Amino acid sequence: MEREEQTAPATQAAARFVEQEEGAAHRLRGAASRIVMAIAVVMSVVHLYAAYGIVPANVLRPMHVGFMLVLTFLTFPLLARLRDRIGWWDWVLAVIAGGGIAYVIAGGDALADRATNPNPVDLAVGVTVMLLVLEAVRRTSGWIMPAVVLSFIAYAMLGPWLPAPWTHRGYDVSRLAGHMVLTLEGIFGPAVDVSSTLIILFTIFGAFLARSGAGRFFVYFSVALLGRKRNGAARSVVMSSFLLGGVSGSGVATTVTIGSVAYPMLARAGYAKDNAGGLLAAGGLGAILCPPVMGAAAFLIAEFLKISYLDVLKMAIIPACLYYLSLFMMVEFDGRRFGSSSSGAQERQAAGALLRVGAHYFVPLVAIVALLVLGFSPALAVFWATVVAFLVSFLRRESALLPPKLLEALAAGSTGVLSVAATCAAAGLIVGVVTLTGLGLKFSAIVVGLAGGNLLLTAIFTALVIWVVGLAVPVTASYIICAVIAAPALTDVGVPEYAAHMFVFYYAVLSEVSPPTALSPFAAAAITGGNPYRTTLQTWRYTLPAFLVPFMFVLDPAGVGLLLKAAPVETAVTVATAVVGVFALAGGTQGWFLRQAGSLERTLLVAAGLLLFYPGLVTDILGLALVGAVGARQKFARRAPAAP
Repeated sequence: MEREEQTAPATQAAARFVEQEEGAAHRLRGAASRIVMAIAVVMSVVHLYAAYGIVPANVLRPMHVGFMLVLTFLTFPLLARLRDRIGWWDWVLAVIAGGGIAYVIAGGDALADRATNPNPVDLAVGVTVMLLVLEAVRRTSGWIMPAVVLSFIAYAMLGPWLPAPWTHRGYDVSRLAGHMVLTLEGIFGPAVDVSSTLIILFTIFGAFLARSGAGRFFVYFSVALLGRKRNGAARSVVMSSFLLGGVSGSGVATTVTIGSVAYPMLARAGYAKDNAGGLLAAGGLGAILCPPVMGAAAFLIAEFLKISYLDVLKMAIIPACLYYLSLFMMVEFDGRRFGSSSSGAQERQAAGALLRVGAHYFVPLVAIVALLVLGFSPALAVFWATVVAFLVSFLRRESALLPPKLLEALAAGSTGVLSVAATCAAAGLIVGVVTLTGLGLKFSAIVVGLAGGNLLLTAIFTALVIWVVGLAVPVTASYIICAVIAAPALTDVGVPEYAAHMFVFYYAVLSEVSPPTALSPFAAAAITGGNPYRTTLQTWRYTLPAFLVPFMFVLDPAGVGLLLKAAPVETAVTVATAVVGVFALAGGTQGWFLRQAGSLERTLLVAAGLLLFYPGLVTDILGLALVGAVGARQKFARRAPAAP
């Protein structure tokens, strides 16, 4: 496949935003590199065994955190200026982390029994592990997440001195350390459970596909299939983001992977830098929303709701389809409005020829869905899908996972999960505080009280809270925090628990495109050379429907049809009105429907889209009437001259 990439400086600049999401790791060589790689390979092998064998939770979860701590201290520098070499202090921290976790594992049930009254050694180990987790998340995610965790810990300790309604009995260091480290309720709670049993397995699965060349194939296949058509460059971005989303689950990584290949084609097709960057970032965002991998937070939904991951995938199908339909319609209207040309990719291979050499890349993705449908647990499904990915890689010599590539894939699977695992462990401290203090119930009562019990206002206030939290922390942390403090507000006003958690998930994803953590748009701007903030605004325009859809499944019982939780007729009606709403919003925001839309027509289309996104017979009728009025006006009125 002929490569078409941006210049090295642009790619390097974009890579810095990937590092902000995943951490700026050492680039090691020699013995240090081999040691880190060996530990990472062992970590992957242990977790693959745990997927197939039986490892108790009180062993697997601490072991997962132990591997994460050791690898984090050996992989991520203490300070940016100390990058690319492991200091003696890193080795010391790694040894202390290993010893502390070994103590927790060896203590077993006896340690848990002493959680409310730990002895001096228990207390020392507990405090040490808590500090190590904070340092690990600082190295991988920056200072904000540790600061948020420390604020929750301060809340737990200062309870008696806080004003109502925030007051509570208060907890000392001994009680906090026991609860957070000696039980399965704090650091080793639900978030780490998901990280150790699912997230790392999907990361390994993605690493196997990536090392065999699946990522490049999906991008080039999309270009070959759509790139020669009118507006083909933009269509290729949307399709490749959909395909890569099934492998990656990372918005920033998907944005950079697609952008390095697709931006030159977007530029030739007439896209301005900011518009192209907005489309690339919007495509990358779809990776978090798109089954079967989705983002790490999707696995946490299954854990919090105590449902299967297949149920989460089912609930995500229609919203993901609506998201990509919206993107397709927006780029289609863009193409018609601005007269975008093809990508100029005539020299590339035909899609059929590419499919003949790369069809095996689809097999693992189909396998994982088929195994889930057949009743396999998510862990076993991804385990066997990884085995399938390994086996089918040998169908082509260039994709074969021979020992060097296999070891790289195993190591990448573990190192790729470090940032998420550290976030999950740190978020466990927050969840532990919430369970101890009852903060979730207090916060829920405050939100519902401010909204006066009104469902719409409660949903708006909850969305604002999630958005504000998402400005400071990554998607995974934002979901965990808001799942325990914000979701109860929605359930208190009658929203089904599953709908409340999906609402929280979608608004947590908003952090990917919101400054100061708008990593996907900023990475896209680095590739295109556009303005980061104007690129972010363009991304919001492309992603607008994604953040209106969640209101559909919380504001009316029929709206849960979008999550495939309603009767068939209600589901069909809800989906149909949502589709028309997507068309209307796309037309209103892009200024094109049947032809170029004037200011009045754009206003009516946006209003129609908003009405159709609010479930209900009256709003549906009004929305459809407005769409029909705009369509009739454009069809029968004298055509305005097309835009240049």
